[in-house]
Amino acid sequence: MTDEPQPQPQIAVNLPPEQEIGVFADFAAVWHNPTSFVIDFLSLVAPPGQQQLGPDGQAVPVVSARVAARVRLPAEQIFRVIGALQEQADQWLAQSGKEEPPEGWFPAG
Repeated sequence: MTDEPQPQPQIAVNLPPEQEIGVFADFAAVWHNPTSFVIDFLSLVAPPGQQQLGPDGQAVPVVSARVAARVRLPAEQIFRVIGALQEQADQWLAQSGKEEPPEGWFPAG
């Protein structure tokens, strides 16, 4: 038996041709349960047209959206995903010369 570290397994990623284009999403909703995190990527299907009453009794516009894709991740994996997203976002900001969008840039909050 040796004390040498074991090599980490590598993951060979294969993307089926029918998924190469991906799906478009306007925004994402994130939620969790005790064992996993779920990211629902949502696409708007109609402009705001309806309204409903909010908790304060004020009319609130309702934006209709459909789940374009749902991704479930083991809870332990979410922190790597957050780190990878932050790294890619920082690179994109540096490469594009753009700034992060201001708070409230999307009508639904």
